Amino acid sequence: MKRKRILIADDESIILMDLREMLTNLGYLVVGEANDGQSAVNMARELGPDLVMMDVKMPGMDGIEAAKILTEERVAPVLLLTAYSQQDLIERAREAGVVGYLVKPFREGNVAPAIEVTLARYQEFQAVQKEADDLRDALETRKVVDRAKGILMDSQGLTEQEAFRRIQKMSMNTRRPMKDIAEAIVLASEVGQDKPSPTE
Repeated sequence: MKRKRILIADDESIILMDLREMLTNLGYLVVGEANDGQSAVNMARELGPDLVMMDVKMPGMDGIEAAKILTEERVAPVLLLTAYSQQDLIERAREAGVVGYLVKPFREGNVAPAIEVTLARYQEFQAVQKEADDLRDALETRKVVDRAKGILMDSQGLTEQEAFRRIQKMSMNTRRPMKDIAEAIVLASEVGQDKPSPTE
């Protein structure tokens, strides 16, 4: 089985050392270490780890801020490490899209389950996100195809079905998505409307 690649970030080097040793013992691969939030974000973008384990309190950009960026950019799931279990921090972490949370001091026995739960939750989140993106794409495609059909029906006197078939055939012949063909028809129509008429 492929070892999970983990990036760790903490401003205390002794914790980084302990964490690296613990993760290695558990069979994970530590691909990078950072001492602050900004470095963790840059490193994660560059290395594309499976997971980022990050302390909350760090100089400059804190762990929650960094987690928010990594979540929004869909770089990797974040498992936050903290010695604090204050409600406001938990709330901020939740709003930032943090998927997992581990309170210090943690034992080796707690680490692997926290990592696996974080990874599983992130995969579920990704699946839901993909579904939402696919639905959005389908809706946009349908809207633009409907517009293009209307243009073909008006300009070439086609029925709705004929207009749809025309778009479908052009899509197959050019090996391009129907959305692209429909957008081209709409664009061509808009460009045509912008031309000055001979009487002007």
